[in-house]
Amino acid sequence: PGTWVNLEGRVQRGQRAVFPPGEAREDWTIYRALSEVLGHTLPYDDLRSLRARIAGEWPHLGVEGLTPAEWVTPADFEATLPSRPFALPISNFYVTNPIARASATMAECVDQIVGADQLQAAE
Repeated sequence: PGTWVNLEGRVQRGQRAVFPPGEAREDWTIYRALSEVLGHTLPYDDLRSLRARIAGEWPHLGVEGLTPAEWVTPADFEATLPSRPFALPISNFYVTNPIARASATMAECVDQIVGADQLQAAE
């Protein structure tokens, strides 16, 4: 099980898909057992009390389901448009990572799409 915040700012929870093999355990149970061995026992014994502790520290992570969004209206902030035209910071995103740059097939594609003069790294 896991808890995270998605790109919309909504809290999501994951559930165990399968039981771990052999003597493998969920991460939180390992940390809990280690804390006991080290003499500083963490104050939770099950997933419910762990989630309650997390929600105590970060209340937004304890929210279940959907919550109303707080929208910002244009009147709530001031912004100025830049005087120069918008320009993409990367001229060739096809070669922005080492795997793509090392690929002969990708180099061929880049040559056909953007031209041979664009084959250098964008980093």
